[in-house]
Amino acid sequence: MYGPYDHGWMFGAGSGMGFGGLWMILLWIILLLALFTLVKYLFFKPRDGERDTRPDRRTALDILKEAYARGDIARDEYLRKRDDLLHD
Repeated sequence: MYGPYDHGWMFGAGSGMGFGGLWMILLWIILLLALFTLVKYLFFKPRDGERDTRPDRRTALDILKEAYARGDIARDEYLRKRDDLLHD
């Protein structure tokens, strides 16, 4: 006889639900890792020596190079400012 008290089809080993808890744990781990990665990407700056790979982040040296490329500053001014930035 099958039923809830006989541990037949509902709670037995053949119910197909043996990995349900494992899938739920795996789902929570994936969601928490995705949330952690998103928060880290949005709110934390890279440490010294690490390069920020986000395209919207320009350094002072990048801006100086662009100004020199546009012709806004002369070569000697560019070299002086570049040396100041690199030796800080």
